[in-house]
Amino acid sequence: MRVPVFTVAEWAASGMSRRRFEVPTLPPAVLARVAEALAQPVTADWVGLDVTAAVRLIVQAVRDGGDAALRRLTLAFDGVDLASIEVGPEARREGAARVAPEDRAAIDLAAKRIEAFHALQAPSPIVTAEIELRPLPLRRAGIYIPGGHARYPSTVLMNAIPARIAGVAEVVMVTPPGPDGAVPPAVLYAAEVAGVHRVFAIGGAQAVAALAYGTESIPAVDKITGPGNVFVTLAKREVFGAVDIDGLAGPTEIMVVADESADERQVVVDLASQLEHDPLAWAVLVTDSEPLARRVAAALGEDDLANRFTAGLGAPADPRSVGSEAGEALHAAVVVAPDVATAVEVANDFAPEHLELLVRDVEEHLPQVRAAGMVFTGAHSPVPMGDYVAGSNHTLPTGGAARYASPLGVYDFYRWTTVVNLSAATAREIAPAAIMLSRLEGLPAHERSLRHLLTRLEEN
Repeated sequence: MRVPVFTVAEWAASGMSRRRFEVPTLPPAVLARVAEALAQPVTADWVGLDVTAAVRLIVQAVRDGGDAALRRLTLAFDGVDLASIEVGPEARREGAARVAPEDRAAIDLAAKRIEAFHALQAPSPIVTAEIELRPLPLRRAGIYIPGGHARYPSTVLMNAIPARIAGVAEVVMVTPPGPDGAVPPAVLYAAEVAGVHRVFAIGGAQAVAALAYGTESIPAVDKITGPGNVFVTLAKREVFGAVDIDGLAGPTEIMVVADESADERQVVVDLASQLEHDPLAWAVLVTDSEPLARRVAAALGEDDLANRFTAGLGAPADPRSVGSEAGEALHAAVVVAPDVATAVEVANDFAPEHLELLVRDVEEHLPQVRAAGMVFTGAHSPVPMGDYVAGSNHTLPTGGAARYASPLGVYDFYRWTTVVNLSAATAREIAPAAIMLSRLEGLPAHERSLRHLLTRLEEN
C-alpha cells in the first residue's frame, strides 16, 4: 500500500483531519439478510436503506418479540440455532477450565493490574452542612463483548472490573456465539475472573436491544458499555435514553507524535498494530523530521501486518480520504510539521483515541496535550501495552470524541443523587429570593409552596 505524506496545511485540507462517523448504506447482500431476518420483503421502500434504519427495525423486533426474535435474528446473522440463549454456570465453568495455564496466567496478570488502577477511581460523597451529593452504584450494567470469529477476553476485563469495583449489583454480558454456538473459553474465563454474573450468547444490534428493554431471558440494564461493529454502535445510539451508554465506538485510532530521536521501527510497528483491528482503522504519524516521515511512510507501506489488513480495499469511497488510488491505506498517513509543538497541536485537533509521544522532551510537550483518549509516553509504552496489561482501560473515545469524553472507568458505573436538608435559619433567609424568582418566571404554585414554608417557620 502507499502511505501519503502531507504538510500540516495539506493534512488540514485533505478532509482526513476532520473525520467524523458516517452512517454507511447497506450493500444489497446485507440488505437482503436483514430483510429476511425481519421476515419482510425487499420492496422499493428498502432500496438505499441505511444501517440506522435497519438497526431501528432490529431493535423494534426484539422489543416486540423478545427471545423468539433473538433466536430468529441470531440464526439469520450468525448462522447459529441457539438451544439456550444463556450460558449457564456449569457451561461457563467447563469452558473456563479449557483455558491453558499460560493463558490463565496472562489474563490473571492483566486483571490484577486493571483492578489495582481502577480501585483508585472510586468517588467519595461531596458533603456540605446542608447539601450532600451521593455516588450510588448502578443496579445492573450490560457489557457488550465483540466476538463471533474473534475473542476478546481483555475487553471483558476492561468493562466488568470497573463495574464490579463500583458495586454494581449485577453485571450482564452479551457476546456473539461462535460458529459452533459457543462462547470462546478465554472469554468465559475472563468473565469468571472479572466477576460477571450472567453471560448470554447473543450479539449484534439485537443484543443491545435485549439489554435495553429486556426479554424473557435477558434482564433490562441501566447502562450498556463495550465496543462493537456499526450495527452495535448504532443500536446503542438508538436505545440511548431508555438506558445510558458509554459512547459510540468507531474504528480504532493511533496517532504518533515523534521526532528524530524515536525508534523508527517502533513507530512503524505501533502504527501497524492498530490497523490489525479494522481495515478502517486510523494510523497517523506527525513528525518534525522529514527524513523520519519518508522512511516511516515507506516502511509502513511495506509492513506485512499493515498490508495484510488493508489488502484488497481498493480506492476509498470518499475522495477526501487518504487518496483515490487503489492500493492506498484508507486511513494511514504521515504529516510533517515544522516543530514538535505544532505536531502536538495537530494531535489536539484530531483528538485521537491513542496518542504516542515519542519525543526527546516528553515532559515539555505532555502538558500541551489537551485532547486524546489515552497518551503513551516514552520508548517502553506502546499502545498494545495499554490494550492488555498496563492497568489503564482500553475502552476509549474515538472519532474525535476525545475532545469531550473520557476512558471508561469506575466513575461510569455510578449515578449521583443530591440530598438537600436546609436548616430553618437558612430556609428563612433564602426563601424570599426564591419567591422573587418564582414571580420572575411566572410560576405562582412555586410561590405558594414557598409562602406556606415561611408561614410554618413563623408559626414555629
